[in-house]
Amino acid sequence: MRALTYLSLVLVLISSRLFAATPEQGFTSLFDGESLKGWTLIGKNGQGYVIKDGVLICPKDGGGNLFTERQYTNFIFRFEFKLDDGSNNGLGIRAPLEGDAAYLGMEIQILDDTATKWGKLRDVQYHGGIYDVFPPKRGALKKIGEWNEEEVIADGRRIKVILNGQVIVDADINSVNDPVTIAKHPGLFRAAGHIGFLGHNEYVEFRNLRIKELPSETAENTPPQGFTALFNGKDLTGWKGLVADPLKRAKMSMEELAREQAKADERMRAHWKVENGTLVFDGKGDSLCSAKDFADFELLVDWKIKEKGDSGIYLRGSPQVQIWDRNDEKPNPKRLGSGGLYNNQKNPSGPLLNADNPIGEWNRFRIIMVGEKVHVFLNEQLVVNNTTLENYWDRNQPIFPFGQIELQNHGNTLWFKNIYIREIQPPAR
Repeated sequence: MRALTYLSLVLVLISSRLFAATPEQGFTSLFDGESLKGWTLIGKNGQGYVIKDGVLICPKDGGGNLFTERQYTNFIFRFEFKLDDGSNNGLGIRAPLEGDAAYLGMEIQILDDTATKWGKLRDVQYHGGIYDVFPPKRGALKKIGEWNEEEVIADGRRIKVILNGQVIVDADINSVNDPVTIAKHPGLFRAAGHIGFLGHNEYVEFRNLRIKELPSETAENTPPQGFTALFNGKDLTGWKGLVADPLKRAKMSMEELAREQAKADERMRAHWKVENGTLVFDGKGDSLCSAKDFADFELLVDWKIKEKGDSGIYLRGSPQVQIWDRNDEKPNPKRLGSGGLYNNQKNPSGPLLNADNPIGEWNRFRIIMVGEKVHVFLNEQLVVNNTTLENYWDRNQPIFPFGQIELQNHGNTLWFKNIYIREIQPPAR
């Protein structure tokens, strides 16, 4: 009888372990309980991460950033964790492999926020919060030594954290409008990246890591949530031709400006056209300008060039986020990639790294402009980080507070599509 009871207990334990290791329908396991297959460790500290009895452990003398090899866009990530006294880790989402994921991606806090060693925490530092940006609701964390269940949902700009069945964060990234926060956290606006644990030499255990990917593709020329399409994919509605420069336009009377605008629009229609949902420039004529002026914004632009292509995006009517063939040595002797603030003199003008796709393939800019500061992502790589855009037209003055978006030409065929903008409203005072 005792033997049967013991056998039954063993079978129950084995069954429960197998059940716990089997992901729910639609989910994929990210940890096999035996190895770090599918993961990469960046900045290893001490032992790094170790595995014991099917549990992933960040030792007290170990850690580093343990990232998935794959990148993810929209997803539901579920995991269990157990804290020790003073445990401190983090969950990086939509993060690059290099750099601080809390700023260049997002970090969901994993923390024993009851430990006296941490002193008085700010509300954006407690467990489950999006570090330094969105505070969590408190009270859902279990006692030290007990297993917790957490779910992180990243669906577009909505980030939700559910801890032990309670929603503790429900954040809309598009609501972030504080210039200081945007300057420090460009990674909030990344659309994709790696998922990882961000060890800080404190003990934490993890198990049952699984993920379900959510739809992320949208139709061409259909704006993401919170954005407005500047180009409708059908015609040149919402665009106009280029009239002189901002300083000269400001000196024109309304009648003179109207006359010059009519001429510019006629030139524009002769050289810009729409083909199969794409804006095409024939290499002649002038830049294409948004009919509306903008102040602070997030801009998405897909673009493509031919060999020796040379173009750019004017922000508030001032040059420019550079587009060019990085192998064309005549204008580009340093063979820099696209995305840099080409006309800067006092501030950095080149990109932080080369992220261009091969000539003839589509590229995507994500440009965030707040005040005089600009972030530029090219193909999800941060190539300009919180850099001042100088006023090309009057270098003794800061950049204009508002102005038009311009698609620049330099005498070569260009293609643009999926042009979306999200105006960033200043914080209420």
